[in-house]
Amino acid sequence: MTTSLDYLKQTGTVVVSDSGDFESIDVYKPQDATTNPSLILAAANKPQYARLIEAAVKYGKEKGGDANQQANNAMDRLLVEFGKEILAIIPGRVSTEVDARLSFDKEATKAKARTLIKLYESVGIKKERVLIKIASSWEGIQAAKELEQEDGIHCNLTLLFGFGQAVACAEAGVTLISPFVGRILDWHKAKTGKTYTGAEDPGVQSVQKIFKYYKQHGYKTIVMGASFRNVSEIKELAGVDFLTISPSLLEELKNSTEPVPKKLDAASVQAVSEKVSFIDDEPKFRWELFQDEMAFDKLHEGIRKFAADGETLKNVLREKLTA
Repeated sequence: MTTSLDYLKQTGTVVVSDSGDFESIDVYKPQDATTNPSLILAAANKPQYARLIEAAVKYGKEKGGDANQQANNAMDRLLVEFGKEILAIIPGRVSTEVDARLSFDKEATKAKARTLIKLYESVGIKKERVLIKIASSWEGIQAAKELEQEDGIHCNLTLLFGFGQAVACAEAGVTLISPFVGRILDWHKAKTGKTYTGAEDPGVQSVQKIFKYYKQHGYKTIVMGASFRNVSEIKELAGVDFLTISPSLLEELKNSTEPVPKKLDAASVQAVSEKVSFIDDEPKFRWELFQDEMAFDKLHEGIRKFAADGETLKNVLREKLTA
């Protein structure tokens, strides 16, 4: 029986699991997997992952330092422990997120990315199998550019909502971007009170525009739609490079036999817009982002949310460290 998930894969879209719960990942046979502090927090509360918490706490204690240093080191190790387990299941890459509180500090972002990669290498994982997730702020994009060029560290630019962010990421030569489809939809629904379906979904339209622009102008950066609210959004983007999908929506696709026709095709992209540039032009980028009310709001809201969930997870580790 051919499922909707099978049909989606047949369009050329690479399916990625958006989960920290690695026990659920193997069911859907994704190539890659993405994590973030919120997903890790949800998974870490399950008893079957207690051993990963214990390994992280042990590492934090061994590294020493004050309570905050131990918690930071334990947090880094926990992210890597989850990534390592996920990579034992999938054939591709896992995305691991830099602390959201560093989103406006280029050098600190680079330092944290290098720390995470060294930790992965210490447990036998090569950097080629890891994507470092960084928020799509100006500082984050510039950090990713330098990590890609200087260290060969592949980056996933997350919390991406606006076209300007996408252009700057492509110009920076980052490996992959994650436009957040569902959160764009949420913003428009809250602002207008309208219900959007299918091709009218503003989150879907945003990713379609970015995909066509990248293909028209020859950018190699992978477009990975993320943060979906329903299966309809996923189907409207069939054919895009990658889609990272939550277990609940993967299950819905797996339980359906409805065909999923290809909606996006790089080979048939027509000219959609003139080329724009933000290279070395921070003021222009910031003004573009500032003018895009939705992108500005959702970027900063997302950073706050990831930072809060990261701090909650760190508090769990602090309690274990002092027990």
